[in-house]
Amino acid sequence: MAVVLIHHGPTVTKESYEQVVRSMMGKDRPESAGDWPVEGLLVHTAGEGPNGFRVVDVWESEDAAHRFGEELAPHLRQAGITDEPEAYPALAFVSA
Repeated sequence: MAVVLIHHGPTVTKESYEQVVRSMMGKDRPESAGDWPVEGLLVHTAGEGPNGFRVVDVWESEDAAHRFGEELAPHLRQAGITDEPEAYPALAFVSA
């Protein structure tokens, strides 16, 4: 079952996101699922909205999301991101 992760909050900013991407991927922004340190990513999007910056990932399984979280955690700490993501199983997932 697909798992949705939504990262947002006061410590999740465009600048902190860009720092995490550079630290974890060695580039300015992700360009393909192959940029992630683990397999299983279905969707990734990040951007500024009226309620702040958000990062939304959809992973193919809870296990894939957990593996990613283990890889991501040190990069989040380094960037000063302390907000915990929302995580929930997707009731539906449609890809165009």
